[in-house]
Amino acid sequence: MSLLSQSTVSNKISLNGVGIHTGKKVSLNILPASPNSGIIFKRVDLKNNNIVIPNFENVSEATLCTTISNQYGVKVSTIEHLMAAFLGLGIDNAIVELDSQEVPILDGSAINFVKVIKETGLKNSDIPIKLIKINNTVQIEEDQKFISVEKSNASLEIEFEINYENKLINNQKNKINVFEDKLDDIFNSRTFCLYEDIEKLKKKGLGKGGSLENAIVVKGNKMLNEEGLRNKHEFVNHKILDCMGDLYLVGYRLIGSIKCRHGGHSLTNKLLRKVFSDNKNYSLIEIKGKNLPHSLINNRHNLKSIA
Repeated sequence: MSLLSQSTVSNKISLNGVGIHTGKKVSLNILPASPNSGIIFKRVDLKNNNIVIPNFENVSEATLCTTISNQYGVKVSTIEHLMAAFLGLGIDNAIVELDSQEVPILDGSAINFVKVIKETGLKNSDIPIKLIKINNTVQIEEDQKFISVEKSNASLEIEFEINYENKLINNQKNKINVFEDKLDDIFNSRTFCLYEDIEKLKKKGLGKGGSLENAIVVKGNKMLNEEGLRNKHEFVNHKILDCMGDLYLVGYRLIGSIKCRHGGHSLTNKLLRKVFSDNKNYSLIEIKGKNLPHSLINNRHNLKSIA
């Protein structure tokens, strides 16, 4: 079975947790799905109109997390870490059931999603994968924020830079190749906030489920989390993780080079909307045979494959 064929999870995966913004408990199942079905979210707490498709055009809110909605106003929020895990592990199709609006935050990173998916393994089909290949450079600049995408031969590169006045976070920059690099540090990087912003979040009705168990909190020049950082670039690496998840809302793996400075969910979504506003900017490619570099499938090597 070719590793350039579409994959799904081999068996049902179940996880429980809390929504970082709603504070509500949630049970989540990841189920195998047939080829060409893509990623589908299903709100099992609702009887009707409960299917929500993770597509950049369905993003209804992008403040501090990515929220998607269907035409009936049914929402699923904080999908970015799970979507990043799907992208990084090469999962093309899956049904995600949840009994509340928000995907569980778990430890604030994607590592728990990744671990359980790796333990379960993937099931490969005989249907070739499809890719979106960027043809033209597209960029957006808003004050100090900047994001661009340009064509790349056969990879997805993300270069991200952040700059905080806080001396602990300060300026961080990192660049990864999603299809070639080991993504352990990216998957294992937690969401973060400044201590002085917590009250602001609460006034907005957000962060109700936040704690030191699922977020890094920085107060002055110190972290309140006793364990410290998991990697030296954890702050910017989490931004890359978010970016990965938001990019997978194109519905396929993306071939292009992303550069972002001080961006976030909203800026990434604006970029995707601008790219797909003109069909000259991209091509949809179906892979037949081994006509892509081996790098595209590197991140599947440690997964079980079931024909």
